Amino acid sequence: MENRNGNAGKPGNGLTKIQTNGNEICHDDSSGSVKAQTIDELHSLQKKKSAPTTPSTGYQFGASFANLSEEDRQRQQLQSISASLASSARETGPKVVKGDPGKAHKHVHHHPVVPTISVSDSALKFTHVFYNLSPAELYEQAIKHEKGSFITSTGAMATLSGAKTGRAPRDKRVVRDETTEDDLWWGKGSPNIEMDEHTFMVNRERAVDYLNSLDKVFVNDQFLNWDPQNKIKVRIVSARAYHSLFMHNMCIRPTPEELEDFGSPDFTIYNAGQFPCNRYTHYMTSSTSIDLNLARREMVILGTQYAGEMKKGLFSVMHYLMPKRQILSLHSGCNMGKDGDVALFFGLSGTGKTTLSTDHNRYLIGDDEHCWSDNGVSNIEGGCYAKCIDLSREKEPDIWNAIKFGTVLENVVFDEHTREVDYTDKSVTENTRAAYPIEYIPNARIPCVGPHPKNVILLACDAFGVLPPVSKLNLPQTMYHFISGYTALVAGTVDGIKEPTATFSACFGAAFIMMHPTKYAAMLADKMQKYGATGWLVNTGWSGGRYGVGSRIKLQYTRKIIDAIHSGTLLNANYKKTEVFGLEIPTEIEGVPSEILDPVNAWPDKDAHKETLLKLAGLFRDNFDVFTNYQIGKDNKLTQEIVSAGPIF
Repeated sequence: MENRNGNAGKPGNGLTKIQTNGNEICHDDSSGSVKAQTIDELHSLQKKKSAPTTPSTGYQFGASFANLSEEDRQRQQLQSISASLASSARETGPKVVKGDPGKAHKHVHHHPVVPTISVSDSALKFTHVFYNLSPAELYEQAIKHEKGSFITSTGAMATLSGAKTGRAPRDKRVVRDETTEDDLWWGKGSPNIEMDEHTFMVNRERAVDYLNSLDKVFVNDQFLNWDPQNKIKVRIVSARAYHSLFMHNMCIRPTPEELEDFGSPDFTIYNAGQFPCNRYTHYMTSSTSIDLNLARREMVILGTQYAGEMKKGLFSVMHYLMPKRQILSLHSGCNMGKDGDVALFFGLSGTGKTTLSTDHNRYLIGDDEHCWSDNGVSNIEGGCYAKCIDLSREKEPDIWNAIKFGTVLENVVFDEHTREVDYTDKSVTENTRAAYPIEYIPNARIPCVGPHPKNVILLACDAFGVLPPVSKLNLPQTMYHFISGYTALVAGTVDGIKEPTATFSACFGAAFIMMHPTKYAAMLADKMQKYGATGWLVNTGWSGGRYGVGSRIKLQYTRKIIDAIHSGTLLNANYKKTEVFGLEIPTEIEGVPSEILDPVNAWPDKDAHKETLLKLAGLFRDNFDVFTNYQIGKDNKLTQEIVSAGPIF
């Protein structure tokens, strides 16, 4: 679960503060390369030096120990430790399983027989295949053989992703062929950058050759989608134990019986991320390339060790495979009340999606990737992927407590001696992450499925301060705002931003969708109508003026609004319509000041409000121009309905 959604915490009100990342793709965890030029330099950023804790007196070395050189001091310490261990040695000790952990053992339920890698024309000829190792075994492999891997004070495994500490969306390629020519969204605004079959095979050959050159590889056989009728079998072939443990956590873990009958996968990842692609290969623009071939059902990774590429690559695949089955794939959070009422939460970075979807009075189905089928909703993943920058026990206790044995911590900085993580330290990257199984969250619903959603909540942090705190949407409006995927960035981490900046990400996850946004929006509207769900637009941003003039809507008010949506009381409120955007807003909500429900009432300067409202409406219109030329249905009626649901001025 990309928990916290790439957000950093905002002090005071619990909502996440808005960050800017300087790229054109919103809700993007991509980041610049680390300044370190070598693995040793990167490793030096990872560990904070702490004062020596060995006493300078009381040992046989005497007072002069403190004056020894660092090398002599360490040698004498090791001699002392070695002598102590020798004196405590026993003839009997713990039973050690001898041999390669990747090989089959007698206890099949612990280590199933390694399957034949039977992917068509795989050309894989590994010396050793470490198949579905346990977290403990993967810890051992990582700590022994992967520089930068350590056990932290809570038992989590800290590791480094190399030079790339975020996704590289501009290096992602999709094969354009007969399979994808008509189905996928190509051209302006699309995240799909094309490549041809031949180039994919060149990169695939390079990845396979690299993997074959290793003395061992790690293979995970796992599932996507908790809906048993629509689960997808995935196989991940990787060179690092870190990647294997990451995917062990993020995908759905099979039972021993399911592994016995796993058979051939539906999709395979070849992760040769330590090895670069050839920059002179056609379509390549850097030494990094993440390539999808939907006809072959394969993904190849070269030139980046950032594990999030595997997670989001599979999400892109689900955005293609599921709609083909008339199942809607969604970049959303999802929770369920004790009475079985399900709510979906959509929102970009800084909107408070994680804060608002995390509710101890409700069950967590998932917080990042979901499917909506005729069976109801289901989580795609088996784990959570939380951003850790500025994480604290007080603000997010569930995430804090989930960082324990089995969890992967990416690119964090910790104390050299105590191994305590400093979550405020950005020495390696601001995009620090924790990947853990969803069972680590106390109120997680296992299996991660639920009935059809009752409410669809679109979250926007409007730094212009003109959107209402809550609006009830009709179906065309829901589609319009779903396709728009709006939030606003403010002055923050990028120099030069002085005014609020509107940011749009289609379907609240433009970087991952495969088909045209209107297809997902039409499916959403169809399911909402079929199963009686209500759409809501909730502004967690500013009121009484834009950023720098007004104030951010208090979290306690937003929670009251969300509670009223969950309980159904907001459906029975009295409503009036706003100008320009034509939004239905309630005149009264218990626990929320009535004067903020209509934005114009909260603005002292009415002329400034109207000017700012028209400015935002123009930005919405300009953004939507790229979608208006796409026809839905033979008569194009639905397209016209969506466009008419936008602002009128």
